[in-house]
Amino acid sequence: MIAGKVQKKNEDVVVRKGDERLIKLTSSAVGKVSKLLKRQGRPEGVLRVAVVGGGCSGLQYKMDLQDRPANRDILVESGGVNVVVDPKSALYVTGSELDYAETLQDGGFKVNNPNAATSCSCGESFSA
Repeated sequence: MIAGKVQKKNEDVVVRKGDERLIKLTSSAVGKVSKLLKRQGRPEGVLRVAVVGGGCSGLQYKMDLQDRPANRDILVESGGVNVVVDPKSALYVTGSELDYAETLQDGGFKVNNPNAATSCSCGESFSA
């Protein structure tokens, strides 16, 4: 990985550059994230993907749109969208693919994670 710096309100933020082996977005996810970033007035923003404790299987995904990476984030460009992952979450999401579907049943963002040992029936949490 290559280290880089991002300017954040007069302080340097150190980020590492990753690639799609960490996380990859499908074309439908790229389209939806790009549309959401533009709607929020953040065309240069980033999608944060994190893993936090919770859910019925112990871990769950948290996604958020932000203006820029935070210190120590890993930055991945996928399909023209900048995705950031903190180092701890990277341990859980490596090799994952983020997809988006506009369906009435099971619609929305879905993470296809090869590291998930089990998933709950609702599909919102997993264990590693």
